[in-house]
Amino acid sequence: MTRILAGAAASLLLVTGGFLLWQGRAGDASILPAAPAARPGSPSMLAANVVPQAPEATAKSREQKRFSRVDKDKDGRVEREELLGPRRKAYAKLDTDGNGSVSFDEWAAKTIDKFGGADTDKSGWLTPAEYASTAPPPPKRPRCAC
Repeated sequence: MTRILAGAAASLLLVTGGFLLWQGRAGDASILPAAPAARPGSPSMLAANVVPQAPEATAKSREQKRFSRVDKDKDGRVEREELLGPRRKAYAKLDTDGNGSVSFDEWAAKTIDKFGGADTDKSGWLTPAEYASTAPPPPKRPRCAC
């Protein structure tokens, strides 16, 4: 019984496909508009040396993006805390004794610890791979809520 139903379904699909091909007008060039003629002196996009270039971002749009990243509450104004907040967190990590200032010793200790953590083979110098491990992590971007 299953074979009969499968055969009937396959036959129906075959007949439907044949009908659509018979009624289709994809091969009929009379319904397509003619391609516009190339302007004299303009390079052809098919030429091997012509590469389409993406438009450059304007300085204003870059500044608008930069402003938008800092304006956390999206009120159209950058307040002192919005600008200094991320820097305070980074500064607090360096200020190990919590006195509100970073001395050279605190900075050097943090740098030496970072170097020691990156120098995995304890050779006293960093290979390119070890140095690459000291790079800050990429910023976390919010997932698209589309």
